[in-house]
Amino acid sequence: MKNFIGTLFCLSAAVFTFSCTKNNPAPDRKPPVVNAGSTQTISLPVDSILLTGTVTDADSKVVGYLWSEVSGPNVPVIASEGSLSTKIHGLTAGSYVFQLMATDTFGLTGVDTVTVTVNPPATITLIGNANNLAESQFLGGSGYDAGNGSTAELGAETWTISSNTVAVRAAFKFDLSSLPALPIKSAKLTLFSNPTPGTGNLSTPNAGTANAFYIQRITTPWNPATAIWSTQPLVDVSDEVLIPHTNSSTLDLVGVDVTTMVKNMITNGNNGFMIRLQTEAIYNSRIFCSGAYSDATKHPQLVISY
Repeated sequence: MKNFIGTLFCLSAAVFTFSCTKNNPAPDRKPPVVNAGSTQTISLPVDSILLTGTVTDADSKVVGYLWSEVSGPNVPVIASEGSLSTKIHGLTAGSYVFQLMATDTFGLTGVDTVTVTVNPPATITLIGNANNLAESQFLGGSGYDAGNGSTAELGAETWTISSNTVAVRAAFKFDLSSLPALPIKSAKLTLFSNPTPGTGNLSTPNAGTANAFYIQRITTPWNPATAIWSTQPLVDVSDEVLIPHTNSSTLDLVGVDVTTMVKNMITNGNNGFMIRLQTEAIYNSRIFCSGAYSDATKHPQLVISY
């Protein structure tokens, strides 16, 4: 009888032990192994990508996925954040990191990240017009101390007004705020000669025997509505560009290299460009179309390459 009771106790204990073991997950359960995919690179104007991950789980079943942005220059739209594959759109230039997380039936999670690089367009062309180009001319000499904003032309010249000798310098500033924060390879400025000049000899934009002029970077703020000759902004001559004299009565300046000036504008503050004769001697002129000129194809252009 004692042996029977002892045997029954041992069997009961064994059954109890087996039941406890069967109802508890093993301590060595493995989380899902996640791969968020390979690094991707695109270039604007393409602003969307397709991310597709892979997930394996040796001892369970994956029951949920979640895509999220870890870092990036903006917050794009993740179309299907709860799927293994999702389209992401609304990307801007810069570097992004996206994360894929997977959860299995035991509540264990695995994560992985993928990097997406969005390059700007190969070039960005800024067309100066009334919306994105501040501009003014400064007139000085023989009693003149004036400014002239929103004029249809930009002049580097010295001429006469009512028999008085007056020098003219022009300032203009492109809006650079939309440029991506990436290194610039080159910047090229194009100015179109004004075929209908309102100053100078009133016939040809280029005149004189010494009409070489400088393109200079402005270093101090200025207001087109209020700046005059005596309060015109300061310039930096270290990165100026000298445009040589021409005997041609009209000559467009196409693709003048202003890379150093634009880089300095981005680093030190954008106050724009100034043009002025190298020697402000009477009866010399170089007159160009401004952003207010009637023909939009002749507005100033700045082409940025990355």
